[in-house]
Amino acid sequence: MKPQSAAFLDKSREFISKAQDLLDAHRWPDEAGRAAYLAGLHAAQALIFEMTEKAIKRHSGVQREFARLVKDDGRFDVELRSFLPRAYNLKAIADYGTGSNAHVSAETAREAIETARRFLDCVVRLMPINAPPHT
Repeated sequence: MKPQSAAFLDKSREFISKAQDLLDAHRWPDEAGRAAYLAGLHAAQALIFEMTEKAIKRHSGVQREFARLVKDDGRFDVELRSFLPRAYNLKAIADYGTGSNAHVSAETAREAIETARRFLDCVVRLMPINAPPHT
């Protein structure tokens, strides 16, 4: 595994842990949802870098390239393919939302964290076979 890909995976794991900690504090489900999205974003960046050696930074670019790479890959769960664009809405609420409807529920954040974990696991399984296990 390329060092940059491993760094993206490490960052993904950090955001999953952060998301869970925020949710466990029972105070910041908006931020927990945002962190779950960022965990998925970094996992996607890892796969993109591993397969193309491109380090894409823009959210839309990562979403587009990731979708292209996994489009016909039966190993990547169909539901997980839509995770990044769906979870981006959580980030948008946390970053820009105002008003009484601009909040992420604890249940929505919990579901996003669980999906981010599954997303990361699936990305790790797609990494090249010769990649050493990450500890």
